[in-house]
Amino acid sequence: MPWQSLRILVDSKIAEPLSDALMEVGALSVSLEDADAGTVDETPLFGEPDYPSAELWPHSVAVVLLEADADVAATLAAAAELAGITAPTQYTVETVAEQDWVTPDPIAISTDPDFAALVDRADLARGTDSSAINLKLDPGLAFGTGSHPTTRLCLRWLDENVRGGETLLDYGCGSGILAIAAVKLGAARVDGVDIDAQAVTASRDNAMLNEVSAHFCLPNEFAPGQYDIVVANILTNPLKGMAPLLAGRVRAGGRLVLSGILAEQAEEVMAVYRDWFAFDPPALDEGWVRLSGIKQ
Repeated sequence: MPWQSLRILVDSKIAEPLSDALMEVGALSVSLEDADAGTVDETPLFGEPDYPSAELWPHSVAVVLLEADADVAATLAAAAELAGITAPTQYTVETVAEQDWVTPDPIAISTDPDFAALVDRADLARGTDSSAINLKLDPGLAFGTGSHPTTRLCLRWLDENVRGGETLLDYGCGSGILAIAAVKLGAARVDGVDIDAQAVTASRDNAMLNEVSAHFCLPNEFAPGQYDIVVANILTNPLKGMAPLLAGRVRAGGRLVLSGILAEQAEEVMAVYRDWFAFDPPALDEGWVRLSGIKQ
């Protein structure tokens, strides 16, 4: 059965009350996004130590999933009445076709046949290559299934550069896919950090699913220390704002890997980090770039 997906432009002051009300009147899911994401007006919300988060983005988009036969106008009117606000008028509606969200096809990340990241919520009996390194992931509510270009770029870097015995930090770990891949590739100690408690839970669950040892926590639980490799697949503005924090986590001569960056944003991100790092040429995938550099 198909669904309806609404994208509603909302004022940040009413975004959360409207989201709660939409769930009360029958929405299947509601998420809030930065309406300016990917532009120069993108606003970081990350809540890291020394980088407190704002209440919400100045311009927000509520992404709402409804049943196929739901009356959109009536649903918005009911939610607005419940929230005590005027019903939003700036929105678009798209049909989301039915598809199998539970058992996606395995995804081969590497051109090297010895490493393929297979992302699957099932038991991976279907399609598992016993000669490859296989990852079993249930992303839950966290980002990171291996299908997005930013994640693929990071996985490929790990495949090409982790030789065994390294210490690695996955900052913004999401589903834990990068941290788990690093362990399977031979990293000696791997830590993951995320501001979202659900992401930390998903990462821990996925580490157990893959029978690997990695430590995941929230920023306020994160112990001091430096690493051979720090990977951060986030977004441009948070990466720029957290440059001193991330640089401080990389040991002298260590490697930094950044992703979640649009191609046109690469130079501005490198400019912020060049006080600490000498960068390799950017790697490109579908308009997204991965940056990697060595700490000088």
